[in-house]
Amino acid sequence: MFDKLRKKLRDFTKTIEKKVTEKGKAILEGEKILADKDLNEPLEELETALLESDVALSVVEELISGVREELVGKSKKWSVDTGGLVKGAIRDALLNVFHGEKLDFEEFVNTRDKPVNIVFVGVNGTGKTTSIAKVAKKLLGSGHSVVLASADTYRAGATEQIEEHASNLGIKVIKHQYGADPAAVVYDAMKYAKANRKDVVLADTAGRMHTSINLMEQLKKICRVTKPDLVIFVDEAVAGNDAVERAKKFDEVVGIDASILTKVDIDVKGGTAISIAHSTSKPILFLGTGQGYEDMEPFNAEWLVDQLLSEKEV
Repeated sequence: MFDKLRKKLRDFTKTIEKKVTEKGKAILEGEKILADKDLNEPLEELETALLESDVALSVVEELISGVREELVGKSKKWSVDTGGLVKGAIRDALLNVFHGEKLDFEEFVNTRDKPVNIVFVGVNGTGKTTSIAKVAKKLLGSGHSVVLASADTYRAGATEQIEEHASNLGIKVIKHQYGADPAAVVYDAMKYAKANRKDVVLADTAGRMHTSINLMEQLKKICRVTKPDLVIFVDEAVAGNDAVERAKKFDEVVGIDASILTKVDIDVKGGTAISIAHSTSKPILFLGTGQGYEDMEPFNAEWLVDQLLSEKEV
């Protein structure tokens, strides 16, 4: 009888010891439920870092709100730094901005019926014409034949600028007189390319402010008449909120398919790329990194996000 009782006591003691040990371990390695107040400081610091990196305010607010909603109520181990957890969630959210529509430029050109009509749009002074020359250089290097269309018939010196690039690259420019219908220029360039078995037409349109109704109507006509295979929006990496508004307006008017960001060598914060991709849900193809024809890199989302978050540590 006593032996059975002693055995029961031993078993009970072991059970209690086990529970106490588990409880102690849970306390030492326990988990905490994240409350809204736990996230305020690290989210505020990241919000500041994103704004200083030229991410548009509306985009920052949406990203921060999404991360807060994701993390509040989640459990974390006491040993895990809340700031690091928040930063990881923000990184994932930023990368998700680029996980929408994809576009492999080289594959696109390879698989489309020839000639491929690519129209470049954007405002004055963003490096659009130079970007066209860089794209031409890239296409030539891939074995494609290229024709340039000087459809900027409004700006004095525009044709001379693109002719200089064409001369350097050894390619043909189709042009009309100053003030001519830009849609007719692109149309003629496509006719020439088809007749001469050229692969790609790159059309340089007049840099126009997105608020200029008349010029935007001309751009709509170019796209309506020539039916481009690809419309690429070009803007500066340093443009910040202005680039977002412009990208949204151009997308609304003509429907952009992708973007190129210039002058990344001046400022590599990268916020403009986040903002444009988030606002238009369209891919970014290339980043301009200098003035040379080789100074254009394929867009890399992970590199850009890491560059962005390295500006500030939480």
